[in-house]
Amino acid sequence: MVPLDPVPQPIDHLLRGRAEDVALVDRDGALTFAELEIMTGQVAAWLAARGLAPGGRVASWLPKTRLACVLPLAAPRAGLVHVPINPVLKRAQVAHILDNGGATLLITQESRAATLQAGDLPNACRVALESEAEGTDTLPPSGASPDALAALLYTSGSTGRPKGVMLSHANLWLGAVCVAHYLRLGPMDRVLAVLPLAFDYGQNQLLSAWLAGASVVPLDYALPGDVVRAVARFGANTLAGVPPLWAQVLDTPWPEETAACLVRLTNSGGALTPGLVHRLRQRFGGAAIHAMYGLTEAFRSTSLPPELIDTHPESIGRAVPFAEVMVVDAEGRRCAAGQEGELVHAGPLVSGGYWRDPGRTAERFRPAPAWSASGGMSVWSGDRVIADEDGLLRFVGRGDEMLKVSGYRVSPGEVEEAVLAGGEVREAVAVGVPDEATGQAIVVIAAGNGTAEADLRARLRRDLPTYLQPVRYEWRETLPRTANGKLDRAALRTGLGA
Repeated sequence: MVPLDPVPQPIDHLLRGRAEDVALVDRDGALTFAELEIMTGQVAAWLAARGLAPGGRVASWLPKTRLACVLPLAAPRAGLVHVPINPVLKRAQVAHILDNGGATLLITQESRAATLQAGDLPNACRVALESEAEGTDTLPPSGASPDALAALLYTSGSTGRPKGVMLSHANLWLGAVCVAHYLRLGPMDRVLAVLPLAFDYGQNQLLSAWLAGASVVPLDYALPGDVVRAVARFGANTLAGVPPLWAQVLDTPWPEETAACLVRLTNSGGALTPGLVHRLRQRFGGAAIHAMYGLTEAFRSTSLPPELIDTHPESIGRAVPFAEVMVVDAEGRRCAAGQEGELVHAGPLVSGGYWRDPGRTAERFRPAPAWSASGGMSVWSGDRVIADEDGLLRFVGRGDEMLKVSGYRVSPGEVEEAVLAGGEVREAVAVGVPDEATGQAIVVIAAGNGTAEADLRARLRRDLPTYLQPVRYEWRETLPRTANGKLDRAALRTGLGA
């Protein structure tokens, strides 16, 4: 088991497996830890030769290639900040991240680069194709300060476009130690990495496994059956997912011998239901199920020990190592058992706030309550939870308007901005409704008569990734307003039963 050493290291020191053990395996073969260390140094040297200023942002817009997997280590080794971009995003979202992050280099593939239009790249940003990222020089492990910025991960907020969460070397390192420890990862484990590497939970699949000396199988899957086949082909024994993925893979046939390969399932990005837990138990009877909760701003907050999943299937557990998790009422006091409050996270996993966004940083990152053991800056999550007499937490819901679609945090404001951009409608409000397959589905209530719906749908299919697509439109002559003239979102949500 990985020891709970609270002293962080530069994140590029992470490859601690035995030199001859396999660190990464894909369709092209396997890389040992020694070979992956060499590749990290070579990619870092190639980046260092690009002439970028120290702390420059290097964005990557790639599927789960070997380069995509090594960049979280190589960019910081070169003294740069890595900005992974989810490969499902379209050019408009990519352009926003490049501009907001101040990227000076975008590493991508020719087919993706061809979709960018004039003005999508910041003036100072150059494009490098994945095939160019090679060289013979090798940079040794860095001596970076653990407090130095290592990555920006973009996540949606309740309003506006995605914002970049600033993660230090220490945030990434301690997050890897934390998860590797409580999952009991070791050199005999093989992790099937199906979640996006631009997702904090997805990136941690790499970091926690490599810190523990385990191997990783990166997989871009199109259909749930791809996951089944990959488990069988590569002998994966650990799978991380979100509730919609579990629903999909449970509806897919699993040969008994393949299902038996999995000994560890981990869930985040949405709460499990008792029914889903029961189905997972039936299909993967030999697997430990880890129900977890986290947010990019503080990485991971809670985890439920697998031995409690049957008796507490709706619980998200207790604080993970290095995290202090508090349930706080509206006056900043500690909530009693059974009392609903806001989940507040303190400790060294808390990130540095939002990149170039002091206003939204001040809203979410505030001093910990006076009675906090950790003190310092804390993340006020906006999520509502209840602790029972044993200190186990249950997720109640979000305190803001954020949606959760297929494990993604979705800002209603981002959907509304896209809907209104083409001029097909005058006003629009995006709300979430329960959906068995995706957790929540997006419904847009729009002012108009619906004659332009076909054109609107066609434009959004071109401009937005699948998880941001509304499933239906509700057309009204006018939208209700509050006494101060704002759109009455609460009334519209109530009208839909959302």
